[in-house]
Order: sequence, then C-alpha cells, then structure tokens
Amino acid sequence: MDNVIAPTNSPVVRPPEVTLVPNNSLLTETPEEGRQLAVKMARLVIKLTQPDEEKRNQLREVYGNDAMMLIAVGQTVATEFATIAAANNYWRK
Repeated sequence: MDNVIAPTNSPVVRPPEVTLVPNNSLLTETPEEGRQLAVKMARLVIKLTQPDEEKRNQLREVYGNDAMMLIAVGQTVATEFATIAAANNYWRK
C-alpha cells in the first residue's frame, strides 16, 4: 500500500495537555505526601500515554487481574518516589 498523506484540512488529534509534575515541584512536606505525589505522577504518565479515558477504563480490567502488570505499576510508582525522595533528601532525615 502506498504511503498516504492526509489532506491539510484534516483535523489533527493531539493528546490533552497534561502537567506531569503537579505544581511544577517535587518538594513535599512529608514522605507520605511524597508517596502520594509519586502515585499521582505515575497516573499522569498513563493518562499521557493513553489519553482515551474509555480505553483506559477498558484496560483497567486487564491489568487489574494480571499480577505482573500490577507489579509493573508498583515499580513505576517506586521509581517516581525515588526521584521525589532524592529531591527532598528523605534518606538523610
């Protein structure tokens, strides 16, 4: 099949504007707030990756029943939290 170029008057679908670091800061008052921020940031990455809310809702049924996918979610949150912890020097307090 030949490459097809869309006409210039075709609507361009763009993902919604997503602020990946809420309030543009990783600083939090407590480690608990940092952990909550990590969960929120992980969820924002998912929203950016799959902007279609209906599709995300459909996929929850899949990953909600797959232990390996749930572990991957936990790893994503842990990575975000490690970044937040480093920004807040949690390991030194």
